[in-house]
Amino acid sequence: MTDQRIESITDTPVSAPPPGFARYLGGLSTLTPGKVIRGIGTGNLSLIGALVVVVAIFAWLNDGYLDPRNIAGIGDAVTVFGLLAVVQTVVIICGALDISVGSQAGVASVISAMAFTSAGSNAFVGMLAAVGVGLVLGLANGLIIVYGRVNPVIATLATLAAYKGLAQLISGGKAQGFVLDNDVFIFLARGKILGLPVPVIVLAVVALGVHVLLKYTDIGRNIYAIGGNDTAARLSGININKYLIAVYMLAGAVAAIAGIILTARTGSGQPVSGSEGLELKAITAAALGGCALKGGKGTVGGTLLAVILLGALDNGLNVVGVNTFWQNVAQGSLLVAAVVIQQRRSGERAVGLPT
Repeated sequence: MTDQRIESITDTPVSAPPPGFARYLGGLSTLTPGKVIRGIGTGNLSLIGALVVVVAIFAWLNDGYLDPRNIAGIGDAVTVFGLLAVVQTVVIICGALDISVGSQAGVASVISAMAFTSAGSNAFVGMLAAVGVGLVLGLANGLIIVYGRVNPVIATLATLAAYKGLAQLISGGKAQGFVLDNDVFIFLARGKILGLPVPVIVLAVVALGVHVLLKYTDIGRNIYAIGGNDTAARLSGININKYLIAVYMLAGAVAAIAGIILTARTGSGQPVSGSEGLELKAITAAALGGCALKGGKGTVGGTLLAVILLGALDNGLNVVGVNTFWQNVAQGSLLVAAVVIQQRRSGERAVGLPT
């Protein structure tokens, strides 16, 4: 009887692994350095290499550069322009540009503080008011571009000045309110979750949401299609006008979140201070991260790597005592370098020169 049972067990066929799991195992077995590089992306590898070099140089120049508190400070410092860079990625992929995001953050910062004060120190009212205003400002950008038939660069260059003036008019040109006696704003500015600053968590959540939107939804695929070839996208039935307006409204909402964090960090609504120049940083990070300025190409992961690189560079220059004006020089140089590399890779003819 025992022998029969042993025979029956050994004769029983072993069930094969699920097809998907088998393909996964097969992919692992054929994993090569070339596939790893293609999976990460050569552009991202370049950013990682540049980041390693920057960190190594500043760590050698200053022993405190790799201190955990300094690293946490870098993460906290890049949050505001990191949010703008992430949403700028979406705008650029769609084949457009938003130069007004910094001014939108300034308006949202002022509105959040003023609404907070008017509502009897209610932080959530201030935040909702700021996001609502951000949506309206983004909607205005989209309507000007779509129905005014204005080039996105010209349109948002105009609203950059207009929104900055609006923030100054509303606030009288000075900081508004005081929010650092409120637990919600204090937590947003200085709180930690799992050892990470709350602003970093906010950036991570927004970046993850945008990444999922772009990579795993039909909306994201349509955004890539519009930026890649708007004529083909229109012929395939995509309503480009609605997508452009929605993308600019998304930019306004995320800019408002950045403005709220700015308010929490500074303790008051800031019409200009803190938000000026953020648009340049956002565009630089998106371009460095691999976004093609003509649209149709870019990833949130690449943009975040560029944000970290810019943050590490700015912090390193401060740590070693370099004049802060050189940071603007470095940012401008990096933007030029990123665009030059894109043009070289595209193989386009140089302007005014023979092919």
